[in-house]
Amino acid sequence: MLKVGLTGGIGAGKSEVSRLLVEHGAVLIDADRIAREVVAPGTPGLAAVVEAFGPEILTEDGSLDRPRLGSVVFADPEKLALLNSIVHPLVGARSRELESAASAGSVVLHDVPLLTENGLAPLYDLVVVVDASPGTQLDRLVRLRGMTGDDARARMAAQASREQRREIADIVIDNDVPLDALRKRVTEVWAELTRRAREQG
Repeated sequence: MLKVGLTGGIGAGKSEVSRLLVEHGAVLIDADRIAREVVAPGTPGLAAVVEAFGPEILTEDGSLDRPRLGSVVFADPEKLALLNSIVHPLVGARSRELESAASAGSVVLHDVPLLTENGLAPLYDLVVVVDASPGTQLDRLVRLRGMTGDDARARMAAQASREQRREIADIVIDNDVPLDALRKRVTEVWAELTRRAREQG
């Protein structure tokens, strides 16, 4: 089994790269999806988040109001750290469960947005970074996700810098390119990942 950490800044196109790698045969463990699961209604995770931030971060149906919580934590590094201290251990435990279920020769792709920020690179056999220029990130966040420019810049500023991500990368996928070029690059990367998986036995 080859454990691959996949990361990239918000709006860099990491989700598209993970989708393409799954098409090739990667086993995906998506930290964002798991992070939603562990704070679903009725979970101990959601109870802990409500205890820390108050019932006003819930919607009327009792689920987590993500935009409201996001506006609270992304403006305050201490509150963001508090949220992470609740959610990250739960995500880690669930990720390990899913990984242990994968077959021996798999390429297991851990999609981890905050891999750089949380110093998680040593947990993986190698790290793939999806890279895009800040201008491209900002354009995608405003045009495709409907964020305001200020909100998008705040989200980008809360993350590691482009240089910090590239420093921990074993493989960089440039995503300032058309989709056809991205597909070609992902195919090359997949060939490298499967070669390494075979070498690991």
